[in-house]
Amino acid sequence: MASAAAAPDVRVVGGWASPFVMRVCVALRLKGVACEFLQEELGKKSGLLLASNPVHKKMPVLLHGGRPVCESLVIVQYVDEAFAGAGPRILPADPYDRAVHRFWAEYADAKLPTALRTLRGMIDGDKAEAAELVASALGQLEEAFAGCSKGRRFFAGDDVGFLDIVLGSYVGWFRAAEQITGQPVLDESRTPRLAAWATRFCAHEAVSDVMPDAGSLVEFGEALRAALAASASRP
Repeated sequence: MASAAAAPDVRVVGGWASPFVMRVCVALRLKGVACEFLQEELGKKSGLLLASNPVHKKMPVLLHGGRPVCESLVIVQYVDEAFAGAGPRILPADPYDRAVHRFWAEYADAKLPTALRTLRGMIDGDKAEAAELVASALGQLEEAFAGCSKGRRFFAGDDVGFLDIVLGSYVGWFRAAEQITGQPVLDESRTPRLAAWATRFCAHEAVSDVMPDAGSLVEFGEALRAALAASASRP
C-alpha cells in the first residue's frame, strides 16, 4: 500500500460496523490517502450526515474539500479517479473487465444485504431461506472469482481491487452470521476459492486494521436492535 498522500480535507462520515463504510476506508488506504473518520452515533443520524446526503440520508459520505460524495460504490470509483496518481488502480484498466467487475459488484449488493440481515436477526424472515440465498449467491461469486482472478490472488489479480473491496466488505458480517446461526456461511467445502480469498483479503495491509472482528459485530448488532426497539417504544 502507498504511504499516506497529502489530501485536501478528506473526511468520511460513517460507522465502523458498516460494510459500506468499510469500502471507503479500504479504498482510501489502498491509495495511501489519509482521512478524518467521523463516527456516527448508534441509532442516530448527525446533522452533517443529513446535510451531506439529503436524498438517501445514509452513510457513508465522503467529504473531499468540503464537497460530499454519496453511495459506497460511487465513492470507491470516485476515490480511484480523484487520486489516480496515488497507489494502485482500484478498477481494472480494461473497459470490458471494468464492466464485468461492476456487474458482479451490483450482483453482490442485490443478493447479500437483506439475506444477511435476516440471518443476523435484524429483520424478520425465514433464516433457512436466507441462508440458501446467500449460499447460492456465493456459489455464483465463486465462479466469478475463477474468471476475474485468472488464477491470481484477488478478483483484481495480484492486488485488491474494486470487486475485492465490495465483496470483502461483507466478510466480517459473514463471520458474525456464522457465530449467530452456528452454520457456515463462507463454506470451504462449497466455495473453497472464496474462503481462501477471504483470508487473504482480511490479511491485506489496507484491510486488516479496518475489518471488524465477528464478536464485536455480534455485540454491535445486539446494541443496535436494543436502540431501535427503545426508539420504537417512545411515544
